[in-house]
Amino acid sequence: MRIVKCGWPLIIGSLLVGIAVGLAGRWLDCATTEWTGYAVGALLCAFMVYFFRDPDRQSAGDDTLLVAGADGLVRAVEDVREEQYLKTDAVRISIFLSPFDVHVNRTPMGGTVTALAYTPGKHLLTYSNAASEWNEHSAILIEGHGTRCLVKQIVGPIVRRVVYWLELQQGLVRGERIGMMKFGSRLDMYFPKADVQVLVKKGDRVRAGESVVAQIRRGNA
Repeated sequence: MRIVKCGWPLIIGSLLVGIAVGLAGRWLDCATTEWTGYAVGALLCAFMVYFFRDPDRQSAGDDTLLVAGADGLVRAVEDVREEQYLKTDAVRISIFLSPFDVHVNRTPMGGTVTALAYTPGKHLLTYSNAASEWNEHSAILIEGHGTRCLVKQIVGPIVRRVVYWLELQQGLVRGERIGMMKFGSRLDMYFPKADVQVLVKKGDRVRAGESVVAQIRRGNA
């Protein structure tokens, strides 16, 4: 299985810490500490391998279909006014990730990266709508044929790191890897409301790069 490169320090580090605790327990002649250290190190290492997994995905269908940017549960589909990047009425699709979801993010559509930003902020619970605007987050604007998409990787109250692997003016193919939420818990996708028809609803479970969330309206495509 492919592992995200930035995950290896945590994978190896967790294993080494467990071994160190186990060896300390042996030196102290404390079998409980020794075997607890080994067990916790092995379990934590296994979880890190699982968390940083990066499975291959394929986006099926024509280019009018827009796909999920993250694995997880659709917790909100709502109309908003997005003034900073899209400057229009938009639909926001919010995906919440559990610790067991794949945390590699993918682009919902093909196009060109026209804006990249990282904004410091608060660390509100990501269930709150205010989190989308006020929490620490990254913003990725993609301009494609027929519509645009703003992707926000949002930091929660505990998580402190989301990253994107992109450059300005970079071309993207739908479903391509764009970044990772290192224990992050929410990803928002914004599309101009007039451009798209939403095909998911609250409560749907989606997979990044595969699950269709919306379609570009006929006449825009």
